[in-house]
Amino acid sequence: MRTRGFRRVGAALAVGLACAGPAVAVAGARSSPPQVRVMSRNVYLGANLELGLGVRSLQGLVDAAGTILKQVDENDFRVRAQGLAREILANRPDLVGLQEVALWRTGPCTENPLPPKATHVRYDYLKLLLGALNRGAIRYRAAAVEPEFDFEVYVDSDGNPATSAPGCPFGSELNGRLTMRDVILARVGRVRTSHATGGHFRTLLAVRPAGVAIDVTRGWVRVDAVVAGARRFRFLDTHLEAFDNQPANHTNRGQDVGNGQIRQAQAEQLVAPGGPATGRLPVIMVGDLNSDRRTEVRPGDALAYDALLRAGLVERSASRPLSCCLAADILTVSGGGRRSDFDHKVDHVMTNDPRQIRLISASVTGLRPFRGFWDSDHAGLLSVLSLPRA
Repeated sequence: MRTRGFRRVGAALAVGLACAGPAVAVAGARSSPPQVRVMSRNVYLGANLELGLGVRSLQGLVDAAGTILKQVDENDFRVRAQGLAREILANRPDLVGLQEVALWRTGPCTENPLPPKATHVRYDYLKLLLGALNRGAIRYRAAAVEPEFDFEVYVDSDGNPATSAPGCPFGSELNGRLTMRDVILARVGRVRTSHATGGHFRTLLAVRPAGVAIDVTRGWVRVDAVVAGARRFRFLDTHLEAFDNQPANHTNRGQDVGNGQIRQAQAEQLVAPGGPATGRLPVIMVGDLNSDRRTEVRPGDALAYDALLRAGLVERSASRPLSCCLAADILTVSGGGRRSDFDHKVDHVMTNDPRQIRLISASVTGLRPFRGFWDSDHAGLLSVLSLPRA
């Protein structure tokens, strides 16, 4: 994510871009260890949600929702999905950890939006991306899906608070609902997965736009995986809190927050005894951590990453070029984002078994627009890793 509108904050421990030469034995097929190609890819939910976080009135929230939904339309995921699919297919990852896999739905504004109940699908990012990936042949499947933040609100879609649909309040014409998801994709015919599971963090950011209390639900999803010739390992995808940097505007259970403390608590829950990044299997973890040590943007941004390092996780991804984040809400080539905006790191690939899971090569993907759109406000990370033999 990004610091404005679910943007990322933080960055990563530098790792060499490639180690595929002398560091890796290539004397023959028998001496080469089995490999797995993994990717972390934040796909961008399509709008700047911060537009709605700071408003004080319900009318302001309804107006902001109209702007947000307009941005989602302008960031046409039907096109961006093609760019993301092209990026994934070109790099052939065996497993992909996706974040911000939005499901945008609408419903009648005559209905109370809380709890969320809109069902008409406007954009299903997972369905659109799988459709682009599997055009002509089945190449990838969703191995695990975990719903996260889910919120619905009245929407003033025409920008005129004085007009509304019959029976609808605050100048609204419809209700808009956003459901965020973390997803693991698996390459068909290359990797077998089992024991798909997911969960939510106990420590969540609580915000009150227009006085409405909302928990920003975040969590993780994982599978056990096997590739040919290798032992089973655990693949974990996560997305830590993005807005944990504004103590003046956000509270958590009545306590002032900020400076990375919520994000740190979430990271510690990943690696606590019995946590999803622990167990008898070696773990490969990918995700948008909104945290890093060397490219820290604000004080406290490194806390979550440092917690993972203390727990024994080790970086297994590229740190050059940097991968976060376009300084634009609209991801068209004319929307204001520039390659130079990628100036810190929040996306990571890590392992808790660095002796057996070694970095063979690493790269950053998605640094060029496709058909007039950037694929996401993030770039992607691809790591080729060695695995212990079966």
